[in-house]
Amino acid sequence: MSMIFLGGSRDIFELPPAAIERIGAIVAAEHGVLIGDAPGADAEAQGLLAGYNYEHVGVFCAGDTPRNNLGDWAVYRVPPPLGAHGFDVHAPKDREMGRRADYGLMVWDGRSPGTCLNVLRLAMMSKPCVIYDMSRGSVATVQNTADWRATLRLAGLDVCRQIEARMTPDERLALPA
Repeated sequence: MSMIFLGGSRDIFELPPAAIERIGAIVAAEHGVLIGDAPGADAEAQGLLAGYNYEHVGVFCAGDTPRNNLGDWAVYRVPPPLGAHGFDVHAPKDREMGRRADYGLMVWDGRSPGTCLNVLRLAMMSKPCVIYDMSRGSVATVQNTADWRATLRLAGLDVCRQIEARMTPDERLALPA
């Protein structure tokens, strides 16, 4: 059974039909799903999986209890570092999902630095990730950091700055030259 890191932007409240179809294929193939607890794309995907009564799901959270666990699935708590705020609270759980995954599926609004960084983390480990880019109406598969850099070039300077501000030193090595 392959493990799929399923995620996306918090500002997405409707999954594209192609992503819904792909999630249906994940369920049909009985792959495991690793998913966060955030509102937006995570909660939308959780709702879809719960509608299938799908059992092979693990919900990752930083808090004591998940913000969303729509299928009453197993919960994996990844505590944040002491004193963490904002993005830094949730980044460790995202890194852990990437570490455990074989593949990724992300629904991106074209602006979310967290979603873009999750794709990078998978690329750095040579784990393919399908990205549904809602802002451009496109689908791409990122296989490596070169593919990720090509995707990042479409994002715009402000988004790139936000991404860079949240990167670890190892992740910065993947920045475009």
